[in-house]
Amino acid sequence: MVVPTIREILKKGSPDKGVVVRGWIKTRRDSKACSFVEINDGSCRASLQAVLSPENGDFAGALPELVTGAAVEIAGDLVLSPAAGQKIELSAKTIKLHGSCCPEKYPIQKKKASDEFLRTVAHLRPRTNKYAAMLRIRSELAYLIHTYFHEKGFCYVHTPVLTGSDCEGAGEVFTATSFDLSQLSVLPRTPEGELDFSKDLLGKKTFLTVSGQLEGEALALALGRIYTFGPTFRAENSNTYRHCAEFWQIEPEMAFYELDDDMELAEDFLKCIAKGVMEKCPEDLELFAKFVEPALMDNLRNVTESKYERLAYTDAVKLLEPVNDRFELKVKWGADLASEHERFLVEQYFKKPVILYNKPREVASFYMRLNDDGRTVRGMDVLVPRIGELIGGSERESRLDVLEKRMAELGMDAAPYWWFLDLRRFGTVPHSGFGLGFERMMMLVTGIANIRDVTAFPRVPGYAEF
Repeated sequence: MVVPTIREILKKGSPDKGVVVRGWIKTRRDSKACSFVEINDGSCRASLQAVLSPENGDFAGALPELVTGAAVEIAGDLVLSPAAGQKIELSAKTIKLHGSCCPEKYPIQKKKASDEFLRTVAHLRPRTNKYAAMLRIRSELAYLIHTYFHEKGFCYVHTPVLTGSDCEGAGEVFTATSFDLSQLSVLPRTPEGELDFSKDLLGKKTFLTVSGQLEGEALALALGRIYTFGPTFRAENSNTYRHCAEFWQIEPEMAFYELDDDMELAEDFLKCIAKGVMEKCPEDLELFAKFVEPALMDNLRNVTESKYERLAYTDAVKLLEPVNDRFELKVKWGADLASEHERFLVEQYFKKPVILYNKPREVASFYMRLNDDGRTVRGMDVLVPRIGELIGGSERESRLDVLEKRMAELGMDAAPYWWFLDLRRFGTVPHSGFGLGFERMMMLVTGIANIRDVTAFPRVPGYAEF
């Protein structure tokens, strides 16, 4: 039997007979006359109060099992509530216990628990108000992203999770193999003594993808405008509040887009999805604005209503060098800007999002188009309050000779990229794209400060529980 969700019941908000509600008990309190059970099914932040009155049945025997965390099914009539703060309540007639819960051992209680503690019980933390709200926002945000690109005429594509090339060229990748590494002594070896991955299942050394960009370029150069939305993996030993070893990434790639087009799309995309969350998730955002980040709504209005500042990297350095004393890491031309520099520009200098472009070639990925000055590339980063860099992108290098020279300068083996170079041989065009880390976007829209708390089961250095 399909029963209405508590969200549907509260939205309707009118009395009704013969209603069934299923969910988990948040709290129970008893008076001399009756008991009050607060039940939540995860469909919304609010709970529904069920009133257990002896006039409607003998509930005394069930009360010892009706504790926080227990899963129940309650049938009765929806009636107008005399209590303040709620329009209707459920006058219970029957109760069925689906799953008992030991109150002494159940770690999710009404009292406040720290984020650090809740990470140790990640399988249960979605039952808290905060994490249930986070996951509902995450769901809505994903839908908004797909809707945005669908309405813009982009083709949704699936790029490989297993790949033979490292998009970033930095080597910070997870190796994927079918070899039984507990049997190292009997695994096939090359004449040099290395593992012979030509004998592996896929016939070569293979990695978990760090980005779908390279394959995305191939698809964009056939379909025009595409986007990917999937898991990516970085084998970086970064124990920071902004980094995970596994995260989800949105990567559009567009044929015939130059850098200005790329920046324009990134700004419009970010504004639209942030505005969508504000419109679709007001109750859940209210929780975060009240208990997590008091400036949340001001930050979101800043992101959705401001005209983003476009700032060349060289000009950014000129702005930052006179205030170098305030930074732990000193600014100088040629070095990548740190989070503290990015946040200063956004939060204190311009007081709005900034698109930083024309980065030095020394800190740029091999695929970014080289500018005529030979010193900078057509790369861009979108910087926002609290987070710093949220989006990174570029116009891609479409000239075969320049790309080959760039790869050689970086000491890259061009062999695994033969097909990527082919794209420059056969009908090359200007093209651009960017990547948005989904978890960082979640940090922006919720105000949650640690990336470990915007995904259900975080994967970070030293931790792969659950």
